[in-house]
Amino acid sequence: MSKKLLIVDDEPHIRLLLEQTLEELEDQDVQIITATNGLEALETIQREKPNLVFLDVMMPKMNGYDVCEKVKADSSLNDVYIIMLTAKGQEFDRSRGKDVGADIYMTKPFDPDEILEKSCQILGVEI
Repeated sequence: MSKKLLIVDDEPHIRLLLEQTLEELEDQDVQIITATNGLEALETIQREKPNLVFLDVMMPKMNGYDVCEKVKADSSLNDVYIIMLTAKGQEFDRSRGKDVGADIYMTKPFDPDEILEKSCQILGVEI
């Protein structure tokens, strides 16, 4: 059974960079999906039930905190692992990420190697 990874960011170049960073995972039967705003992210998570989500905070229609909070409150989505990946790096922001249930809170700019390594750990794949 293939695993699913969702990239959520309203910035096309960030989505593309993450897709390029993680494309090796496709060889390990990981399907990479993208969403461009918070509302689309929530609908995609509910429909696709991805194993891992890279979630931006500042997005149109619904921010990443609200998406994360809704996902973590839905018991049918207990297996969805959320990494908040955002430019908002203040302690207040990190605390809010933890409060809404984010599994990991990472800041941009990010290290592509670290993103790939964390994804492999979480998805249980080797590249």
